[in-house]
Amino acid sequence: MYRGLTVGVAIPALDEEASIGSVVGDLKELRNDDGSAVIDDIVVCDNGSRDATGTCATEAGARVAREARKGYGSACLAAIAELERTDVVLFTDADHAFHASQACRLLDGIAAGADLVIGSRALGGMDPGAMSATQVFGNRLATALIRWLWGQSVTDLGPYRAIRTRALSSLAMRDATFGWTVEMQVKAIQHALPIVEVPVDTRVRIGKSKISGTVRGVLGAGFGILSMIAKLRWQQGNKTPQLQGRRV
Repeated sequence: MYRGLTVGVAIPALDEEASIGSVVGDLKELRNDDGSAVIDDIVVCDNGSRDATGTCATEAGARVAREARKGYGSACLAAIAELERTDVVLFTDADHAFHASQACRLLDGIAAGADLVIGSRALGGMDPGAMSATQVFGNRLATALIRWLWGQSVTDLGPYRAIRTRALSSLAMRDATFGWTVEMQVKAIQHALPIVEVPVDTRVRIGKSKISGTVRGVLGAGFGILSMIAKLRWQQGNKTPQLQGRRV
């Protein structure tokens, strides 16, 4: 529990045996000033790993869900379904690129009144090589499109984020691929949820990236994100949106 809020963590994972133990361990070590644990529940979704990701996650103290249907969004949905009922769901990646110690920055935003807090890599420090040039360009393009189409200032679609459970339920998340993050942010804007961004630092991940590590990964992620933006705008129609996400 953190500042009166129970916190569950959802971690999608695919072939991350080299890093998942450290990710889970770092989260479990987070403590409040009184020594109590910040995190109440951690679920790692093993999305069809061919290595010992699930075993390593269990040994580190997480609960493991399994989802055969491949996809970032599919794994997130499966992890959420397995989580105990908490006030807040914190999402992070399994590759150790983010600092668990900075989770409290996101949770502070929730405690201050936001429904959705995005950990922005663009606002934080980034180690050389932490993101490829293609990833940086794609992120800037997608966030520019959101600003243009919905009039909301956005700097990142980063996966390190926290959201109130009731707000997450209201968004009716559906995407099974890399469009998951943009679906959450755009739907939050459409629902006029209070949204904030906080700076988070990014380090070079452990192991090979499923996105930037292959041409197929780059193209697949880019298509998933851009097609989700187009889909959500088309569904909304051509009218200027009446509801805009509130900055707090």
